[in-house]
Amino acid sequence: MGATFDTTSPRNGRPNRRDFIAQALGLGALLSRPDRLLAQEPLPTRPIPGTGETLPVIGFGSSKPVLESPTEGTEPIANVLRMLLEHGGRVIDTSPRTEAIDRDFGRVLQDPEVRDRLFLAAKININGEQAGIDQWRQTQRLFGRRTVDLLQVESLRDVDLHWPNVRAWKDSGEARYIGVTVSSNFQHAPMETFMRENSPDFVHVNYSPMENGAEDRLLPLARDMGMGVLINRPFTNGTYFGMVAGKELPAWAAEFDCETWAQFSLKYVLANPAVTCVLTETTNPEHMEENIQAGFGRLPDDATRARMRELIRSF
Repeated sequence: MGATFDTTSPRNGRPNRRDFIAQALGLGALLSRPDRLLAQEPLPTRPIPGTGETLPVIGFGSSKPVLESPTEGTEPIANVLRMLLEHGGRVIDTSPRTEAIDRDFGRVLQDPEVRDRLFLAAKININGEQAGIDQWRQTQRLFGRRTVDLLQVESLRDVDLHWPNVRAWKDSGEARYIGVTVSSNFQHAPMETFMRENSPDFVHVNYSPMENGAEDRLLPLARDMGMGVLINRPFTNGTYFGMVAGKELPAWAAEFDCETWAQFSLKYVLANPAVTCVLTETTNPEHMEENIQAGFGRLPDDATRARMRELIRSF
Protein backbone atom coordinates (compact mmCIF):
# COMPACT_ATOMS: atom_id res chain seq x y z
CA MET A 1 0.00 0.00 0.00
CA GLY A 2 2.95 2.38 0.44
CA ALA A 3 2.71 5.25 2.91
CA THR A 4 -0.42 5.28 5.02
CA PHE A 5 -1.64 8.56 3.57
CA ASP A 6 -1.54 7.38 -0.05
CA THR A 7 -4.94 7.91 -1.57
CA THR A 8 -5.33 5.18 -4.16
CA SER A 9 -5.36 1.41 -4.09
CA PRO A 10 -5.19 -1.33 -6.72
CA ARG A 11 -8.57 -2.56 -7.80
CA ASN A 12 -8.01 -6.18 -8.82
CA GLY A 13 -7.59 -5.62 -12.50
CA ARG A 14 -10.27 -2.97 -12.93
CA PRO A 15 -9.21 -0.44 -15.59
CA ASN A 16 -7.63 2.71 -14.25
CA ARG A 17 -9.45 6.01 -14.49
CA ARG A 18 -8.09 6.96 -17.91
CA ASP A 19 -8.83 3.50 -19.34
CA PHE A 20 -12.31 3.62 -17.89
CA ILE A 21 -13.05 6.98 -19.52
CA ALA A 22 -11.61 5.89 -22.83
CA GLN A 23 -13.68 2.70 -22.86
CA ALA A 24 -16.79 4.55 -21.80
CA LEU A 25 -16.34 7.14 -24.51
CA GLY A 26 -15.90 4.35 -27.03
CA LEU A 27 -19.25 2.92 -25.97
CA GLY A 28 -20.93 6.29 -25.90
CA ALA A 29 -21.64 6.01 -22.19
CA LEU A 30 -20.42 9.50 -21.42
CA LEU A 31 -21.86 11.33 -24.39
CA SER A 32 -24.31 13.09 -22.10
CA ARG A 33 -21.54 14.99 -20.27
CA PRO A 34 -18.15 16.26 -21.50
CA ASP A 35 -15.06 14.50 -20.25
CA ARG A 36 -14.09 16.56 -17.21
CA LEU A 37 -10.41 15.81 -17.65
CA LEU A 38 -10.25 16.92 -21.25
CA ALA A 39 -12.38 19.97 -20.50
CA GLN A 40 -10.24 20.81 -17.44
CA GLU A 41 -13.29 21.94 -15.52
CA PRO A 42 -12.39 23.59 -12.22
CA LEU A 43 -13.35 21.83 -9.03
CA PRO A 44 -16.91 22.45 -7.87
CA THR A 45 -17.16 24.88 -4.98
CA ARG A 46 -19.40 25.36 -1.96
CA PRO A 47 -20.14 28.60 -0.09
CA ILE A 48 -18.79 29.44 3.33
CA PRO A 49 -21.91 30.18 5.40
CA GLY A 50 -22.21 33.78 6.44
CA THR A 51 -19.94 35.30 3.80
CA GLY A 52 -20.82 33.60 0.51
CA GLU A 53 -17.13 33.12 -0.34
CA THR A 54 -16.74 29.76 -2.05
CA LEU A 55 -14.16 27.02 -1.57
CA PRO A 56 -13.32 24.06 -3.82
CA VAL A 57 -14.65 20.84 -2.33
CA ILE A 58 -11.30 18.96 -2.32
CA GLY A 59 -8.28 20.29 -0.43
CA PHE A 60 -4.84 19.25 0.79
CA GLY A 61 -4.12 18.17 4.36
CA SER A 62 -0.39 18.71 4.62
CA SER A 63 0.57 17.32 8.03
CA LYS A 64 2.02 13.93 7.08
CA PRO A 65 3.53 15.02 3.75
CA VAL A 66 5.30 17.89 5.54
CA LEU A 67 6.68 15.52 8.16
CA GLU A 68 8.30 13.52 5.34
CA SER A 69 10.06 16.58 3.91
CA PRO A 70 13.31 16.21 5.94
CA THR A 71 13.99 12.94 4.12
CA GLU A 72 12.03 13.37 0.88
CA GLY A 73 12.46 17.10 0.32
CA THR A 74 9.70 19.58 -0.48
CA GLU A 75 9.36 18.89 -4.21
CA PRO A 76 6.68 16.17 -3.68
CA ILE A 77 4.58 18.68 -1.74
CA ALA A 78 5.13 21.35 -4.38
CA ASN A 79 4.05 18.93 -7.12
CA VAL A 80 0.85 18.03 -5.27
CA LEU A 81 0.05 21.71 -4.77
CA ARG A 82 0.57 22.36 -8.47
CA MET A 83 -1.83 19.55 -9.31
CA LEU A 84 -4.42 20.94 -6.89
CA LEU A 85 -4.11 24.44 -8.30
CA GLU A 86 -4.24 23.15 -11.88
CA HIS A 87 -7.74 21.82 -11.17
CA GLY A 88 -8.94 24.94 -9.37
CA GLY A 89 -8.27 23.71 -5.84
CA ARG A 90 -6.76 26.05 -3.27
CA VAL A 91 -7.48 24.89 0.29
CA ILE A 92 -4.37 23.78 2.18
CA ASP A 93 -4.49 22.92 5.86
CA THR A 94 -1.31 23.15 7.93
CA SER A 95 -0.20 22.35 11.47
CA PRO A 96 2.88 23.67 13.30
CA ARG A 97 5.92 21.41 13.20
CA THR A 98 9.54 22.09 14.08
CA GLU A 99 10.99 25.40 13.00
CA ALA A 100 13.31 23.70 10.52
CA ILE A 101 10.48 21.76 8.88
CA ASP A 102 8.15 24.76 8.71
CA ARG A 103 10.90 26.98 7.33
CA ASP A 104 11.28 24.66 4.34
CA PHE A 105 7.53 24.28 4.00
CA GLY A 106 7.17 28.05 4.19
CA ARG A 107 9.38 28.40 1.13
CA VAL A 108 6.92 26.24 -0.80
CA LEU A 109 3.99 28.35 0.39
CA GLN A 110 5.77 31.56 -0.61
CA ASP A 111 6.52 30.40 -4.14
CA PRO A 112 5.11 33.11 -6.44
CA GLU A 113 3.29 30.42 -8.43
CA VAL A 114 1.18 29.43 -5.43
CA ARG A 115 1.33 32.11 -2.72
CA ASP A 116 -1.66 34.24 -3.66
CA ARG A 117 -3.76 31.38 -4.98
CA LEU A 118 -4.16 29.47 -1.72
CA PHE A 119 -6.78 29.44 1.00
CA LEU A 120 -4.32 28.79 3.84
CA ALA A 121 -5.49 27.29 7.13
CA ALA A 122 -3.08 27.31 10.08
CA LYS A 123 -3.30 26.05 13.66
CA ILE A 124 -2.22 26.53 17.24
CA ASN A 125 -1.52 23.18 18.87
CA ILE A 126 0.38 23.83 22.09
CA ASN A 127 -0.45 24.22 25.78
CA GLY A 128 -0.15 27.61 27.45
CA GLU A 129 -1.28 31.06 26.38
CA GLN A 130 2.17 32.56 25.79
CA ALA A 131 3.32 29.42 24.03
CA GLY A 132 0.32 29.77 21.71
CA ILE A 133 1.19 33.39 20.99
CA ASP A 134 4.80 32.46 20.27
CA GLN A 135 3.72 29.59 18.03
CA TRP A 136 1.46 31.86 16.00
CA ARG A 137 4.18 34.47 15.58
CA GLN A 138 6.56 31.76 14.39
CA THR A 139 4.02 30.53 11.85
CA GLN A 140 3.58 34.05 10.53
CA ARG A 141 7.34 34.49 10.24
CA LEU A 142 8.13 31.13 8.63
CA PHE A 143 5.18 31.25 6.22
CA GLY A 144 5.88 34.90 5.35
CA ARG A 145 2.32 36.01 6.06
CA ARG A 146 0.75 38.43 8.48
CA THR A 147 -2.70 37.09 7.61
CA VAL A 148 -3.95 33.56 7.05
CA ASP A 149 -7.36 32.66 5.74
CA LEU A 150 -8.27 30.40 8.66
CA LEU A 151 -6.67 30.11 12.11
CA GLN A 152 -7.72 27.09 14.18
CA VAL A 153 -7.12 25.71 17.66
CA GLU A 154 -6.14 22.11 16.99
CA SER A 155 -7.87 19.32 18.93
CA LEU A 156 -9.38 21.94 21.29
CA ARG A 157 -5.97 22.03 22.98
CA ASP A 158 -6.04 24.65 25.76
CA VAL A 159 -8.81 26.29 23.78
CA ASP A 160 -10.07 28.34 26.74
CA LEU A 161 -6.70 30.10 26.86
CA HIS A 162 -6.14 30.42 23.12
CA TRP A 163 -9.60 31.38 21.91
CA PRO A 164 -9.64 35.00 23.20
CA ASN A 165 -6.34 35.61 21.39
CA VAL A 166 -7.58 33.91 18.24
CA ARG A 167 -10.65 36.16 18.24
CA ALA A 168 -8.44 39.21 18.77
CA TRP A 169 -6.25 38.19 15.82
CA LYS A 170 -9.35 38.00 13.65
CA ASP A 171 -10.33 41.49 14.80
CA SER A 172 -6.84 42.77 13.95
CA GLY A 173 -6.97 41.25 10.47
CA GLU A 174 -4.43 38.48 11.09
CA ALA A 175 -7.02 35.76 10.40
CA ARG A 176 -9.97 36.05 8.04
CA TYR A 177 -11.83 33.14 9.68
CA ILE A 178 -11.31 31.32 12.97
CA GLY A 179 -12.21 27.81 14.09
CA VAL A 180 -11.42 24.66 16.04
CA THR A 181 -10.53 21.10 15.11
CA VAL A 182 -11.00 17.56 16.37
CA SER A 183 -9.81 14.30 14.84
CA SER A 184 -11.38 11.60 17.02
CA ASN A 185 -14.89 10.66 18.01
CA PHE A 186 -14.27 11.05 21.74
CA GLN A 187 -13.74 14.79 21.15
CA HIS A 188 -17.15 15.28 19.55
CA ALA A 189 -18.99 16.06 22.79
CA PRO A 190 -16.64 18.89 23.86
CA MET A 191 -16.64 20.13 20.26
CA GLU A 192 -20.43 20.36 20.33
CA THR A 193 -20.31 22.32 23.58
CA PHE A 194 -17.72 24.69 22.16
CA MET A 195 -19.72 25.23 18.99
CA ARG A 196 -22.85 26.16 20.92
CA GLU A 197 -21.03 28.50 23.28
CA ASN A 198 -18.59 30.22 20.89
CA SER A 199 -19.97 30.04 17.33
CA PRO A 200 -16.67 29.61 15.45
CA ASP A 201 -16.60 30.44 11.74
CA PHE A 202 -15.30 26.94 10.93
CA VAL A 203 -15.20 23.51 12.49
CA HIS A 204 -12.81 20.84 11.32
CA VAL A 205 -13.83 17.25 12.15
CA ASN A 206 -13.08 13.60 11.34
CA TYR A 207 -15.67 12.03 9.06
CA SER A 208 -15.83 9.07 6.67
CA PRO A 209 -17.87 5.90 6.03
CA MET A 210 -15.77 4.30 8.78
CA GLU A 211 -16.04 7.20 11.26
CA ASN A 212 -19.48 8.62 10.61
CA GLY A 213 -20.38 9.82 14.11
CA ALA A 214 -20.10 13.48 13.07
CA GLU A 215 -23.23 13.17 10.95
CA ASP A 216 -25.38 12.55 14.04
CA ARG A 217 -24.88 15.90 15.81
CA LEU A 218 -21.85 17.94 14.75
CA LEU A 219 -22.58 18.30 11.04
CA PRO A 220 -26.28 19.13 11.48
CA LEU A 221 -25.34 21.65 14.20
CA ALA A 222 -22.71 23.27 11.98
CA ARG A 223 -25.25 23.63 9.21
CA ASP A 224 -27.88 25.06 11.56
CA MET A 225 -25.42 27.55 13.05
CA GLY A 226 -23.95 28.59 9.69
CA MET A 227 -20.40 27.29 10.11
CA GLY A 228 -17.96 26.23 7.43
CA VAL A 229 -16.85 22.60 7.72
CA LEU A 230 -13.48 21.05 6.87
CA ILE A 231 -13.15 17.25 7.01
CA ASN A 232 -10.08 15.29 8.08
CA ARG A 233 -9.38 11.53 8.08
CA PRO A 234 -11.49 10.60 5.03
CA PHE A 235 -9.26 7.52 4.76
CA THR A 236 -8.74 7.08 8.54
CA ASN A 237 -5.07 7.93 8.13
CA GLY A 238 -4.71 5.22 5.50
CA THR A 239 -6.16 2.25 7.40
CA TYR A 240 -9.13 2.41 5.02
CA PHE A 241 -6.93 1.19 2.18
CA GLY A 242 -5.85 -1.80 4.21
CA MET A 243 -9.53 -2.66 4.63
CA VAL A 244 -10.37 -2.46 0.94
CA ALA A 245 -7.13 -3.94 -0.39
CA GLY A 246 -7.93 -6.79 -2.74
CA LYS A 247 -11.65 -5.99 -2.68
CA GLU A 248 -13.55 -5.32 -5.89
CA LEU A 249 -15.22 -1.94 -6.10
CA PRO A 250 -18.96 -2.70 -6.30
CA ALA A 251 -20.59 -2.25 -9.69
CA TRP A 252 -23.25 0.00 -8.15
CA ALA A 253 -20.55 2.60 -7.37
CA ALA A 254 -20.88 3.66 -11.01
CA GLU A 255 -24.35 4.96 -10.15
CA PHE A 256 -22.67 7.93 -8.43
CA ASP A 257 -19.72 8.24 -10.84
CA CYS A 258 -17.25 6.54 -8.52
CA GLU A 259 -14.26 4.82 -10.12
CA THR A 260 -11.88 4.08 -7.20
CA TRP A 261 -11.99 3.21 -3.51
CA ALA A 262 -10.55 6.63 -2.67
CA GLN A 263 -13.48 8.29 -4.45
CA PHE A 264 -15.88 5.92 -2.69
CA SER A 265 -15.03 7.49 0.68
CA LEU A 266 -14.70 11.04 -0.61
CA LYS A 267 -18.07 10.96 -2.34
CA TYR A 268 -19.66 9.61 0.84
CA VAL A 269 -18.28 12.64 2.71
CA LEU A 270 -19.22 15.16 0.03
CA ALA A 271 -22.78 13.88 -0.10
CA ASN A 272 -23.35 15.51 3.29
CA PRO A 273 -24.54 19.05 2.53
CA ALA A 274 -22.90 20.48 5.67
CA VAL A 275 -19.41 19.72 4.33
CA THR A 276 -17.56 22.62 2.75
CA CYS A 277 -14.27 20.91 1.86
CA VAL A 278 -12.65 17.53 2.51
CA LEU A 279 -8.87 17.39 3.02
CA THR A 280 -6.72 14.61 1.56
CA GLU A 281 -3.05 13.84 2.29
CA THR A 282 -0.66 12.54 -0.34
CA THR A 283 2.74 13.26 -1.86
CA ASN A 284 1.75 11.74 -5.21
CA PRO A 285 0.24 14.16 -7.77
CA GLU A 286 -1.58 11.31 -9.53
CA HIS A 287 -3.24 10.37 -6.26
CA MET A 288 -4.25 13.98 -5.73
CA GLU A 289 -5.74 14.03 -9.23
CA GLU A 290 -7.66 10.86 -8.38
CA ASN A 291 -9.01 12.54 -5.26
CA ILE A 292 -9.94 15.67 -7.18
CA GLN A 293 -12.15 13.66 -9.53
CA ALA A 294 -14.36 12.73 -6.57
CA GLY A 295 -15.59 16.32 -6.62
CA PHE A 296 -17.22 15.82 -10.03
CA GLY A 297 -20.31 13.94 -11.09
CA ARG A 298 -23.13 12.50 -9.04
CA LEU A 299 -23.11 11.92 -5.30
CA PRO A 300 -24.81 9.06 -3.43
CA ASP A 301 -28.24 9.60 -1.91
CA ASP A 302 -29.11 8.68 1.68
CA ALA A 303 -30.10 5.11 0.85
CA THR A 304 -26.90 4.56 -1.09
CA ARG A 305 -24.81 6.03 1.71
CA ALA A 306 -26.35 3.53 4.12
CA ARG A 307 -25.42 0.78 1.66
CA MET A 308 -21.86 2.15 1.53
CA ARG A 309 -21.55 2.05 5.32
CA GLU A 310 -22.78 -1.52 5.42
CA LEU A 311 -20.30 -2.58 2.77
CA ILE A 312 -17.36 -1.05 4.63
CA ARG A 313 -18.46 -2.66 7.90
CA SER A 314 -18.50 -6.05 6.21
CA PHE A 315 -14.77 -5.91 5.38
